[in-house]
Amino acid sequence: MAKAASDKPKPLSKSEIVTSLAESTSLVKKDVVAVLDGIEALIASSLGKKGPGVFALPGLLKIQVQVKKATPAKEGINPRTGEKITIKAKPARKVVKVRALKKLKEFI
Repeated sequence: MAKAASDKPKPLSKSEIVTSLAESTSLVKKDVVAVLDGIEALIASSLGKKGPGVFALPGLLKIQVQVKKATPAKEGINPRTGEKITIKAKPARKVVKVRALKKLKEFI
């Protein structure tokens, strides 16, 4: 019989991450929380308006802000009913892209 979807391991919560890092690095949980908050602040400042728009954790991942162009309104066809529909225009916007780097890809 196939395994149920609930048998899949759940992702770690923030408190579980803090506890695990504190045990493996022999740091106090308070210090680990401070480091995680520091990383969060670095990412925010790097991706913010005054930052370079790129943040990299060497070997693991690269986070970038990309600008998507505006798209005009256009006619389309509903594939289910075949009727013509108008697809609304979308304004230009910024999106976050996260790219896995070599070491992270090797974990899989």
